[in-house]
Amino acid sequence: MQGSSLPDSTPPPNDFENAAQSSRMQRFLKSVEWLGNLLPHPVILFVWMSVLLLVLSAVFAYFGVSVTDPRPEGTAGRSEDGIIYVVNLLNGDGLAKIVENLVTNFTGFVPLGTVLVALLGVGIAERSGLISAALRGLVLNAPRKMVTFTVVFAGIMSNTAAELGYVVLIPLAAVIFHSLGRHPLAGLAAAFAGVSGGYSANLLLGTVDPLLSGITQEAARIIDPTYTVGAEANWYFMMVSTFLISGLGYFVTEKIVEPSLGEYNPKEADDPSVLDNKIEPVSALEKKGLIWAGVSMVIFCLLLAWTIVPADGILRNAETGLVSGSPFLHGIVVFIFVFFAVPGYIYGKITKSITSNQDVVDAMSHAMSSLSIYIVLVFFAAQFTAFFNWSNLGSVMAVSGATFLNDIGLSGPLLLIGFILICAMVNLMLGSASAQWAVTAPIFVPMLMLTGYAPEMIQAAYRIGDSTTNIITPMMSYFGLIMAVAIRYKRGTGVGTLMAMMLPYSMIFLFGWVTLFCIWVFVLGLPVGPGAETFYPAR
Repeated sequence: MQGSSLPDSTPPPNDFENAAQSSRMQRFLKSVEWLGNLLPHPVILFVWMSVLLLVLSAVFAYFGVSVTDPRPEGTAGRSEDGIIYVVNLLNGDGLAKIVENLVTNFTGFVPLGTVLVALLGVGIAERSGLISAALRGLVLNAPRKMVTFTVVFAGIMSNTAAELGYVVLIPLAAVIFHSLGRHPLAGLAAAFAGVSGGYSANLLLGTVDPLLSGITQEAARIIDPTYTVGAEANWYFMMVSTFLISGLGYFVTEKIVEPSLGEYNPKEADDPSVLDNKIEPVSALEKKGLIWAGVSMVIFCLLLAWTIVPADGILRNAETGLVSGSPFLHGIVVFIFVFFAVPGYIYGKITKSITSNQDVVDAMSHAMSSLSIYIVLVFFAAQFTAFFNWSNLGSVMAVSGATFLNDIGLSGPLLLIGFILICAMVNLMLGSASAQWAVTAPIFVPMLMLTGYAPEMIQAAYRIGDSTTNIITPMMSYFGLIMAVAIRYKRGTGVGTLMAMMLPYSMIFLFGWVTLFCIWVFVLGLPVGPGAETFYPAR
């Protein structure tokens, strides 16, 4: 009809731009998921890479590929003529060496024993209920204004107990936020950001520390056969990082994620029964157990301090009198075991979750059973690392890469920032921290050592890249579990939805953590851990 008008359904330009940006983001996230799905299981990946490495060793040895050995004369492991040649592992001598050392490669792989020992103690604390009660008590007793910060902080601290944060804290955080009249997915996101995005930060040493340091040590010995990397190598930096990530997680949740989610509509719940979930408060018996477990921790720490604080402490270095290179640092995994095992046992006895010695054995056995896939992975990772070392491909790549970096003048913060970004990108495709570091450490640790940086500092940089993109990759082993929890509160939640919700955490964590790292290392010149060097060789 002439003169009549219809409502203009065309969205304004800003809406077009927002829709286009959202579409591009969805395509990017879908591409990451698709590319990640192309990768085989990490175990199969190590098999393929080991086979490829053997073939490359034969090809490069045939063509006489070599580099000048950069190590000074008299250095352990330096070649006699000052030249590093690629060694053929597919000839008779190479195959004999592989067959003879297949088992010892596995049993002698440094991360294996250290992780197993540490997890025995953590298993007792987890199975007794100590860690679960401590997390609930921490979050439930937090002031209302500090709930978000406490949830992120508790998520970071939960990493001392392997998967407990994913299984217990993330669903618990969603319940807590809903009970406070807030969006449950904001609670889920805050906890997920702490547990996974802050994976490498912690006030305590956990099972991941000896795992990564063992791999770093194996890689460092490609250049320096006597180099040792302790589980405490990044302790100082990761303690401070705990508060940084907690603060950034609070900011992102309060200012970005929760406002974007809007007010929660209970009708969106795919499983309405989830809205009736109640938070189990810490009982009087659990509080008693927590108190006595805490007392035992304090006593243990005081006894430990007595052995290392005095100048004549029995666990100091007998030759130098210093903590550096001391039995305390060399045996840090034993103290991690005791630190969790004793309080866990005491808590269990008080709360009756441990009633006999058999319960203690069962707790440790259960912890070991959770490592079955890790043990399988380690077997093949150990072979790959050994082949890399024997073939000299690691040394050749390291020297060639270091020479290239020196030729183009790339050093200092830019070099380490580039390394962190590479690790963050690789993590999108290969979500396992141990699998990714086992692949990349033999390449990057020797290369960056030859450019003048110490393995401990290189490992700290890697942990930033590895942690910050955990929360936006479907390759992360618990991503499906988080999805399942999210769908219960909001039907139709997809992989892209969850990844888009977590992307602000990933970006801000990466920027903030890299900034802290550059200030820590290049401005303040602080060590990343006890006795850890920043430069190699030490200046």
